[in-house]
Amino acid sequence: MDVLNYDILIIGSGLAGLRAALEVLGIGKERLRVAIISKVQLMRSHSVCAEGGTAAVMHPEEGDSLELHAWDTVKGSDFLADQDAVMRFVNLMPEEVLFLEHWGIPWSRRTDGRIDQRSFGGHSFNRAVYAADKTGFFEMQTLYDTLLKYRTFDRFDEWFVTKFFLLDNEFKGVAAFDIKTGEFRAFTAKAAIIATGGAGRIYGFTTFSHTVTGDGISMAYREGVPIKDIEFMQFHPTGLIPSGILITEGARGEGGYLLNNKGERFMEGYSPTWKEVAPRDVVSRSMMIEIEEGRGFKGPNGLDYLHLDVRHLGADMINERLPLIREVSIKFAGVDPITEPIPVRPVQHYTMGGIHTDINGKTPVNGLWAAGEAASVSIHGANRLGANSTAECLAFGRVAGAEAVRYCLEGPPKGKGVPKELLEIEKRRISNLLEKDGRENLYWIRRELRETMDHLVGVFRDEDALRAASQKIRGLKRRYQDIRITDKGKAYNTDLVRALELENMLDVAEVVALGALARTESRGAHARRDYKKRDDENWLKHTLAYWTPEGPRFEYFPVNVTIWEPVERKY
Repeated sequence: MDVLNYDILIIGSGLAGLRAALEVLGIGKERLRVAIISKVQLMRSHSVCAEGGTAAVMHPEEGDSLELHAWDTVKGSDFLADQDAVMRFVNLMPEEVLFLEHWGIPWSRRTDGRIDQRSFGGHSFNRAVYAADKTGFFEMQTLYDTLLKYRTFDRFDEWFVTKFFLLDNEFKGVAAFDIKTGEFRAFTAKAAIIATGGAGRIYGFTTFSHTVTGDGISMAYREGVPIKDIEFMQFHPTGLIPSGILITEGARGEGGYLLNNKGERFMEGYSPTWKEVAPRDVVSRSMMIEIEEGRGFKGPNGLDYLHLDVRHLGADMINERLPLIREVSIKFAGVDPITEPIPVRPVQHYTMGGIHTDINGKTPVNGLWAAGEAASVSIHGANRLGANSTAECLAFGRVAGAEAVRYCLEGPPKGKGVPKELLEIEKRRISNLLEKDGRENLYWIRRELRETMDHLVGVFRDEDALRAASQKIRGLKRRYQDIRITDKGKAYNTDLVRALELENMLDVAEVVALGALARTESRGAHARRDYKKRDDENWLKHTLAYWTPEGPRFEYFPVNVTIWEPVERKY
């Protein structure tokens, strides 16, 4: 097997991965060799789908402050966020926005030329900077364009990483294959940054691209790296019916209303002050109650829905600030939001937990960092505020990149590389998977997993549903051992890719379901009907899940409370 040697590997090419790469290349000054490995082409990462905005304190003279951004984030997290990490995050973000400004992003602007900001759920000040409703796309394009000025990195687009090699608690390298040709290689390095995104596609009704399958999270987990707080899955209030495509929170931030089948603006009854721009967990639960109590509209395949009405904003504002939303609504729902309300319902949108890291993005393994949605620092806790996700990718992509450079230049421990026998074992494992000719259809298993998560591990949860989900997932994992790979070829073998993704999805889904079952309280996005109250006495703590052959083993440790003691969360 060919072995390629680098100083730093960046696994994943979304916002966190590209921002980490820029930091590594900028600080490294061509002293370090860098590889960016991605299972998609560089500008096809899911980050391009982010729409609404990026949170930062840009106009403190108008009343905003870093402390207020931090408080909103901590309160939004239902007090599960680590407050030292939150303070570092909010301090970094104004500079990140200006970095992108200097690199050429076309931020939407006020009439006086200053960067504009819009309202986002849970933020008590208009602090979401934005580029119309294509913020993620323009952020990605700006980072990509800036990356091209550097010469000391190699791109490996459409390469699928299958294994991390962590020996004696030290990162050594990865195994991967070229999806285009089937060629199998090992990559060794002094350090790596995992920036592979979340695990949204364990659900069927989700805003995520089909590539977001928890790969980095799952592979780290199987190698003994703990994953943190992953029972907290965010549901965005406005997924388009029937596809689940995201209708940005910016539509409500610009003044859109949510209406039930009686034409009532029902959020006034659930959150009298914040209404449609309350945090996402609050709005999603309110919407599900409306639907469950019969005030929704009948939708396809049981996807009953409510209306998002932006007609009163007028054609000019919609075309200027929400052009993508109009295009998506017309193409995928057959409605023009200038003249018709948009059919929406809560949809899985974000993985609050992820690979356990410290405040610098470092995992418990020497030489290994994680950033973005794949990681849990933790700044989102039990519920992420809108516009804090793209911000997190930028801020902690930068932090992880700087830390990895420092580690490499200071001289990491001199250990052996990846032993050849381990490389051959992994190559043989993939070859054996390719040859599988069992009775089970992997696509049916994937469909059943998603249906299970949609129906049993959704906005509202209870013990019976979570036990049923856990048992179902364990059964699916057993069935996975007898799958059939129909395509035996090497070039663009999507059957093989989907089989590897499914293994990752099953592992993550099991931790989500069992972690949710163990947490006997309601906090943020984790809303249990049988334990309706937040329980700070017993559950003001993070979940750590460790892989074992029998399933996840859970440990817990305290949240870092430095400034604000938990209080009742009201909006």
